[in-house]
Amino acid sequence: MSGPRVPGHRASGPRVSVPEARGPVTAEGRGGPFVARPAVTELRLSAFAGHRSAVHVLGPVTLFTGPSGSGKSTALRAYEALARLGAGDPLDEVFPDAADCVPERARPDAQGRRGFRIGCTVDGPEGPVHLDLAVQAEPRLRIVGERLTGRGRTLLATALRDPGRSTVQAEWHTAGATPVTRAPFPDDLLGTALLPLRVAGKTQGQLEVLAAAEQVVIGLRSAFACDPRPERMRAPVPPGEGRLRRGCGNLAEVLHRTHTDCPRRHHRLAAVAGAGCAGPVTGVGVRELPEGTVRAVLERGGRPATPLGRLGDGELRYLALALTLLTGPGVLEMDRIAEVPDAMQSLTLLADNLDRGLDGRQVGELLRLATGIAADGHIRVAGAVGERSAGEARRTPGVTVVDLGG
Repeated sequence: MSGPRVPGHRASGPRVSVPEARGPVTAEGRGGPFVARPAVTELRLSAFAGHRSAVHVLGPVTLFTGPSGSGKSTALRAYEALARLGAGDPLDEVFPDAADCVPERARPDAQGRRGFRIGCTVDGPEGPVHLDLAVQAEPRLRIVGERLTGRGRTLLATALRDPGRSTVQAEWHTAGATPVTRAPFPDDLLGTALLPLRVAGKTQGQLEVLAAAEQVVIGLRSAFACDPRPERMRAPVPPGEGRLRRGCGNLAEVLHRTHTDCPRRHHRLAAVAGAGCAGPVTGVGVRELPEGTVRAVLERGGRPATPLGRLGDGELRYLALALTLLTGPGVLEMDRIAEVPDAMQSLTLLADNLDRGLDGRQVGELLRLATGIAADGHIRVAGAVGERSAGEARRTPGVTVVDLGG
């Protein structure tokens, strides 16, 4: 595998390999049976910044809402942090300001230690698998405890035994003649992501551990954090690989690629653009300029085309988010899990301030697009919106609204 693991970040830790998938489980979807793809279905913020003992169930499309300071962005930050740890990123890159994640009222113990706790549940072929982390932020950043559980059994547990060492003691379920295997793990990497490199997979217990770890890693890594920045999307760009970046500054480059490689999705984007942009829209085109760059335009039928640079901020954000929903890992700048078939992966779009700059009509169109695509199991959405958009979300079937204002 190559390329950045999560948009905007490149891991310096060891590469994480995922074993071959072991037989998909099917479920009934709108269009018939589909593969039960690993997906994060619960986020636990036991003690994280302003969150205490919070458990949030995540549906195919979940939006956090609440007043300013209620923790909407913090919840999504915890999700992205787990995703990056699942991809093998080291702890100090995931939490460069770890002290800000410690609950404000948390008091240090006798050794001056303070920290935070987060976790998640990943559902998939192995059923619900739970991952919980205890992170020490002070006096030194490290993972001091990790627990992976599934089917009522502890599959992996780590604990800090010697504060003077940069390791934790890990033990995982083995069964057979030796019920548990023990070994030191680094205290700055997620142990669950290391299991495929450490477990031989010879006993039934080892196979159970590998399958659960694989499910969690796939579910976490299949995430793309998208934060469209209109100020970066207006200028022509050189054509290239055509993988959409987190800030969507290369939107024209990606449209240049999808126009040729994904004509069906590109045509659908044009229909979505017509529903959310001002004036008649008959297509989304790309113009190759003499200096070798490309510029995206909205085609207006018999009228002159409108360069995307002339659109408002809300229209640009709307188009970028719609394009993200209509594409997949091959078009987004994220670390694809090459060892796992696409049919076993479900991409989760993380969108903080999803409704920033959008009007009610655009929010409604995006939500209907998201729920329609999510119904087939390929795309999931976890985002944050203001109260006005939350009202539209509550009226949209298939959207889960998590209100943090209570």
